[in-house]
Amino acid sequence: MIKYKTVIKEAEVEQIIDKSRFIGHVKPVESREEAEDFILEIRGRHRSATHNVPAFVIGEQFQLQWASDDGEPQGTSGAPMVQMLVKEGITNLVLVITRYYGGIKLGTGGLVRAYTGTAKLALEAGEICEVKELDELKVRLDYTFYGKLQNLSLNGNFEVGNAVFEDAVVADLVMEPENKEEIKMMLSNLTGGKALILGENRRLAKVKS
Repeated sequence: MIKYKTVIKEAEVEQIIDKSRFIGHVKPVESREEAEDFILEIRGRHRSATHNVPAFVIGEQFQLQWASDDGEPQGTSGAPMVQMLVKEGITNLVLVITRYYGGIKLGTGGLVRAYTGTAKLALEAGEICEVKELDELKVRLDYTFYGKLQNLSLNGNFEVGNAVFEDAVVADLVMEPENKEEIKMMLSNLTGGKALILGENRRLAKVKS
């Protein structure tokens, strides 16, 4: 089940629009404090910029939304970026778009396009991903079944994760929750009921879109 979308990594992009230099910065965050620290970092790095426009959305339900126009005409920069993020279902990240003014006024529509366009480029560079709920089964099985288990994983219903090789193989099987019971049955059939399930866990994981 897809919970929301975010970005995998921090990234930076740059473009020139009518002689103004726009630099887009993006970073995945989990809290307001992380977002504010990043905004301060970018503002410190670009003290001489005409504007450093910040925006962030945090929470699986987009509970925390905040932006500033940082001196640009009201509603032309920060707010459109937040609206774009919510519309696209993207959260748990902070954006800062830095602008070095080039002497040509862009107008209201031009500013909206410049800031949201630079933000989209930053999101692409940060690699948009889906955050899904996944189940993990930690299983213990005999070496003779491990190769067959790996072959079965190729059908895409589950993945074989960390494996420890001792007197038997202890491995993590990762799957979407709706496939868990099917995988348990497969495991029992494969090993004649000899595989042991040592633990079960549910977690959130980033998966490239």
